[in-house]
Amino acid sequence: MTDQAVDTGGVRVSVDGQFLGRTRELKGLLADIERAGLDTISGKKAPRARVLLIAGRPGSGRTSLAEELVRQVADRYGDGVLRARLSEPDGTPVPVDSVARDLLTALEQPTPAGAAEDDLTAALREALADRKVLLLLDDAATAEQVDALLPETPDCLVVAVSAGPLTGISDVRPCTLGGLDTKSAVEVLSRHAGSVRITVDPRAAEGLVEECQAQPAALMLAGGWLAARPKAAVADLAKQLHAELDEDTAGTPLARVFRLAHAALPTPAARILRLLSLAPAGLVDPHTASALAGCSVSGARTTLDDLVALGLLRAVESPLPQYEVPGCLHPLLKALTEVHDRAAELQLARARMLERTVRLLQSCRAITETDSAQAREKLLGMPRSLRFPNPRAAADWLLIRRPALLAAARLAVADGELDTLARRLMSQLVRAMVAHFGTQAAAGDLYGIHGMVLDVAERRNLPRERSAALLNLGDLDARTGRTREALARYRAALDAGREANDPYATGRAMESVGGAHLELGDYDRAADWFGRALAQRLARDERADAARLYGRIGAAHTFAGRYGEAQRNWRAAVAGHRRVGDVGAHARALSELARVQEYAGRPEESLHTCQEAVEWARRAEDVRLQAALHLRLADTLEHLGDSAAARLHRGAAERMLGEELPEGEPEPEESPAER
Repeated sequence: MTDQAVDTGGVRVSVDGQFLGRTRELKGLLADIERAGLDTISGKKAPRARVLLIAGRPGSGRTSLAEELVRQVADRYGDGVLRARLSEPDGTPVPVDSVARDLLTALEQPTPAGAAEDDLTAALREALADRKVLLLLDDAATAEQVDALLPETPDCLVVAVSAGPLTGISDVRPCTLGGLDTKSAVEVLSRHAGSVRITVDPRAAEGLVEECQAQPAALMLAGGWLAARPKAAVADLAKQLHAELDEDTAGTPLARVFRLAHAALPTPAARILRLLSLAPAGLVDPHTASALAGCSVSGARTTLDDLVALGLLRAVESPLPQYEVPGCLHPLLKALTEVHDRAAELQLARARMLERTVRLLQSCRAITETDSAQAREKLLGMPRSLRFPNPRAAADWLLIRRPALLAAARLAVADGELDTLARRLMSQLVRAMVAHFGTQAAAGDLYGIHGMVLDVAERRNLPRERSAALLNLGDLDARTGRTREALARYRAALDAGREANDPYATGRAMESVGGAHLELGDYDRAADWFGRALAQRLARDERADAARLYGRIGAAHTFAGRYGEAQRNWRAAVAGHRRVGDVGAHARALSELARVQEYAGRPEESLHTCQEAVEWARRAEDVRLQAALHLRLADTLEHLGDSAAARLHRGAAERMLGEELPEGEPEPEESPAER
């Protein structure tokens, strides 16, 4: 298994790939891995993975220490390293089910859409039971989050990063971080500010370290401030920070250095920096920054690179230009927006960002519709900066930006003031994911998106949208075997469709209710609901749908053993498909009619119908159906005593399928309920 990485939002103490300081803490953590746990001391077998806790305030370098620990011991865990972040940049805890789903995906395990948290965490524990994995859980908000994700095997190790203790988890090994040692702190400052000024005035450097309380994040910002001002003395910065302390005794060193760094920025760059607090999941690309600030994409990227050089932003390793707002700076940025930016300006920035995201998603989906002249024309009408060169580039963008796109949808729904944009965003996100990944592969994300659509529809009293969301959620429930939950969704969708006076929604809901009853084995109710849907289709002269529903009613009667009713409905389906000219559906309906006739004890009629179905399948160029029909003809002829003719049909089936089929093992067919 490959090393799975998720953005962590901490501040790194490493400079140019070299880890600095924390020698004592790292030595203690390494020793804790080898130390016997309380269960072992008492003679019991350890039931769960050992948990090492690295505790410290944001900006203390806690994530960097965790990453260095992982780097040093990763080779002991043959099944790799998993990483997950348990808090959003604004401190909101990430739902455990979402984390468990991402970890299961990294382990290449199935994650049924809509599965409950307990089911997902149980599946995760089962997947880790026979593995030797190192699990890094960054920015844990509560002990409950960590506890729910703990592997139930002592062969795994969990490294948790948090602001405080994880009370409630037994035998946790805590490592509480303060400031760096003076030598390491000066080295961090020197690497960012340049060594000359530090070397010529070591006392001033030590004074600046003291003003920053040797906190890595504050030192990095101080170094960035000095690097941008080659003529400024280290002592001058220390004095300014001390003056800030006199004015604001409650301010942390990081807050004081950050205020100085922000105040020194050009006005446009300072505004962009503040608006990055609105970036979903703290992830920024040039388009996001451009939309938030209302500037060009190239100008935004230049500013983002400048902010990286100052230590105010971090570049993310990615095929596309992408940046991350350090978690320790997010609350400081948010506080600055409340002081410098009006609420209306912030709302406008959010709206611009959502609108840009909608247009990018439209472009992302349109690039896949190469056969559509309308889609090509729409794509050419978009600005060049919004276009993708090819479908592969669009799919890569969608995959890389997926966390930010999902976070944008969540934030838009939570905002409550931009519901129209939120609905457009979610609609385009669903279409883009289906176009590039497929419904099945994207089912987990789609379930969450449809749930958010339902929230907006209920909040705004939009029955048509509520019905559509319920139908989509019901379909996903049905695909994952939660048929009763799907049935409840479909009934609620039917009520919403009737409220909206939407015939499509009501017809679709009635048919789906029938399908759920069919899956549950209640064939009478299934036939009844299919009949209601059929009546509506006939009233609206929707012939193709009516023909399909005749077949579904026939399938319900077939399963119930009412072969007379089943034959009547399948004949109606055959006639309906013939009238609308659907050759393939006509052939399949004849195939099912032949099956029912065989069940009813009429092999001669079945033989005749099956032969007719073969001809229609040939016209439809459905080779698989032709082969299945030849196999059925062979079985029927053997039943009638004509073995020679049976061998001919079986041989024809084998040639069509391109492989030898064992005697008496016909090619499996799709059941009527699956159509």
